[in-house]
Amino acid sequence: MNIHKSAEDYLEQILMLQEQKGYVRSIDIATGLSVSKPSVSFAMKQLRENGYIIMDRDSYITLTDKGLAIAQNIYARHKALTVFLMRLGVDEKEAREDACKLEHDISPATFNAIRRFIDEMPDAAQ
Repeated sequence: MNIHKSAEDYLEQILMLQEQKGYVRSIDIATGLSVSKPSVSFAMKQLRENGYIIMDRDSYITLTDKGLAIAQNIYARHKALTVFLMRLGVDEKEAREDACKLEHDISPATFNAIRRFIDEMPDAAQ
């Protein structure tokens, strides 16, 4: 599953919105990612054509199994990296922002090492 960082961001945002609201619309994605509505429209077209999302006739967006797998992977990385950075003493807002940057670029081996490290760290630092 080799897709662009921006596509991963869109898929992750769709998953987050689905969890928060129970539904996803393009306007919610635009707001969540601070991008324009035309940018979202273009991205949704690309994601739909590549089989990552389905858009119903009321314009509600749903992840396909293929899109969900990528979104869950990126979101899991985001959450784990946020926890890791916070346990290192980074404030939550900055940890979330930095995790978003890191989640796309670290290797699976590095991410797995971080996960193991988190699992071994005491929770008291949170």
